[in-house]
Amino acid sequence: MDVMIAARGLSRRFGPIVAVDDVSFDVGRGEVMGFLGPNGAGKSTTMKMITGFLAPTSGTAEVCGADIRADPVAAKRHLGYLPEGAPAYPDMTPRSFLRFIASIRGFGGAEAKKRIDLAVERLALQNVLEQPIDTLSKGFKRRVGLAQALLHDPEVLILDEPTDGLDPNQKHEVRALINALAPEKAIVISTHLLEEVDAVCTRAIVIASGKILADATPLELEARSRHHNAVRIDLAGDVRDAALSLRRLPGVASVEEADDPDGTALLVFPRAGKPILGEVTDLVRTAGWPIRTLRVERGRLDDVFRSITGG
Repeated sequence: MDVMIAARGLSRRFGPIVAVDDVSFDVGRGEVMGFLGPNGAGKSTTMKMITGFLAPTSGTAEVCGADIRADPVAAKRHLGYLPEGAPAYPDMTPRSFLRFIASIRGFGGAEAKKRIDLAVERLALQNVLEQPIDTLSKGFKRRVGLAQALLHDPEVLILDEPTDGLDPNQKHEVRALINALAPEKAIVISTHLLEEVDAVCTRAIVIASGKILADATPLELEARSRHHNAVRIDLAGDVRDAALSLRRLPGVASVEEADDPDGTALLVFPRAGKPILGEVTDLVRTAGWPIRTLRVERGRLDDVFRSITGG
């Protein structure tokens, strides 16, 4: 794996409070890593240390081989960063702000115009280019922040809540953009939206109280959910006798009534997450139950998140 981000023993204290406690991980080219955790878990603090906006109490990070502490300018050349809140100069327009960012990044003339035009197109900013940033909606401010992060086509993107404040259509567009950029970059996304992990992430790290508690693919995390390989049955009739029969199956751990306005659906949970579809369908055929639908459930990331973080 072509390692683009290497965090090594990152820790940060604020007086007696340990915000981040000995965090280490690598992110390679082509990976989109979701950084998950409850409020105050240490996500934003870790991202600020990786990007050089906050000095670690101990440990360091390398970005494309450049140490953020020893050689911060070289490391930041490879970085595009969307901070929490997407701060920008409120009196500037998006056009003037992006021109300012282009000049800071060393672009001028036709090259600056080409890069600004591409960023504007990617984030659909054409209709607000001449409005003061302070007058823009939260969603448009976020998109301006994303545009500046992408302007220099960095190899590494660190995005803190990139779809915060966007409407569903805008979220879809930004996620499609991230997926399009992902093969050639290393991307870290801090998010509270578990649907975002499903939509764009190839890997997820769960952090709480400053410590990494899990590091796995979304599918591996889903497999830790009690809903993984559970079977939902919608019956056209009374479910009580069916529930009793299902509970007797060797592979079944429990049977519960599912959320259903008609009260005719059951969730059948497996032992140790092992597949039980064959057992269940054999019983359904033998018993001759009138079934409307029968499906295997996916694991639920919200279940896993709560169990890992103690929520």
